[in-house]
Amino acid sequence: MKYLVVGLGNIGEEYTGTRHNIGFSILDTLNQRHDSSFNLEKQAELSSFVLKGKNINLIKPSNYVNNSGKAVNFWLQKKGVKKENMLIILDDLALPFGKIRIKNGGSHGGHNGLKSINEHLGDNNYPRLRFGIANNFRQGQQSNYVLGKFNNEEKKELNSFIEDSCDAVESFILQGLKRTMNTFN
Repeated sequence: MKYLVVGLGNIGEEYTGTRHNIGFSILDTLNQRHDSSFNLEKQAELSSFVLKGKNINLIKPSNYVNNSGKAVNFWLQKKGVKKENMLIILDDLALPFGKIRIKNGGSHGGHNGLKSINEHLGDNNYPRLRFGIANNFRQGQQSNYVLGKFNNEEKKELNSFIEDSCDAVESFILQGLKRTMNTFN
């Protein structure tokens, strides 16, 4: 069985460690867990490994979040992965910091990365893991907030929340969507 796990984020050192790049951070940790490494391929950084007989492909699109749908569609087709075996990991302003929500389908909720994926796939019927980044910003400051780095209080708990998210990704692969939702939501 083949899986595609996509972490959303922006390329470039200036975005490393930002809230909007939590998808990349989760994939980096998952990648380390499995002693794999990312290589720059067409439209994405790609890492592949086997988890209990299942072929796992991690991708970090090499374009900006708002244009990630093109890379997602390309790798979904190239690797021959069914949409139900793809998991998109993204930041979510509507969830408290560190809270994760796993579900299949739903609206893009204003997230331009999901909007791009929906456009390129032709629908929104695919699993996603939303990682809460909270919404602690003043009116008109959303862009600065999501592109900003986690504060010192958040950093104290961030690694634990990232590890929990990696556990959820592995559960999705090994246990399926429904059991993962029951365990982690």
